[in-house]
Amino acid sequence: MALPRSLLQYICSLVLLVGVSQALKFELQGMLAHYDNKMRCIRNFVAKDTLVVVTSIVSGSKGDGMVVNLNIKDAVGNEYGRAKDVVGEQRTVFTSHADAAFDVCYENILDGSKYVQTPQKTVELDVDIGADAKDWSAIQATEKLKPVETELRRIEEMVAEIVGEMDYLRVREQKLRDTNESTNTRVKWFGMLTTFLLIALWAWQIMYLRAYFRFLRSSLMKGTIYVFDLCLRPFTGWADAASLGSMDIVANMLLIRGHF
Repeated sequence: MALPRSLLQYICSLVLLVGVSQALKFELQGMLAHYDNKMRCIRNFVAKDTLVVVTSIVSGSKGDGMVVNLNIKDAVGNEYGRAKDVVGEQRTVFTSHADAAFDVCYENILDGSKYVQTPQKTVELDVDIGADAKDWSAIQATEKLKPVETELRRIEEMVAEIVGEMDYLRVREQKLRDTNESTNTRVKWFGMLTTFLLIALWAWQIMYLRAYFRFLRSSLMKGTIYVFDLCLRPFTGWADAASLGSMDIVANMLLIRGHF
């Protein structure tokens, strides 16, 4: 059964999108060794157990007063390559150890051996990941494949990489969704607990005020002056100080009036 033309176009577009290698050309400014932030890094994301080929072409020559150092490491601390005084083409091949982003970092240090009129070097960076990192010419010669067979095999591996990346994104989305649902549940229970505490505090205040005014009423009916401050002072710390202060003043005024 033949696939629809639109589906074939979509698959080919994805293959071409993934298959394009990431190339970059930039100027690397020379700095003294004691300067901070002299590293310039380019970041790429790669899945675990993926072949990566980093090709660097640095202009200049050895002994020109500038030393370019290269360091490749990922976000979890794995180091994949380190080179000092890079001149010309430098190729680093490694297989990733984790699903993480890796940084290709350069630094251009002025060693002071000679005067440099233009303290900068040109760096050309080419990063090949996955199927693009393989030497298909060598594979074709080794396995005696036809050009069409080699191209189909390369496309097959690219499609497999796309499927693996989709599976990784699906698993990551599931983890994020679980985290979101767990956080939502915790916030819900925290809100319910806060509401319960507020209701309990409100009920306690009503009961306290009710008992307070009952005591006040019974005192007025008996015509006896009680020292409310001494009797109720241990409980005033649990209620609003301003409200209790105003009620104490009113109660004392009423008791004095009832006494006289």
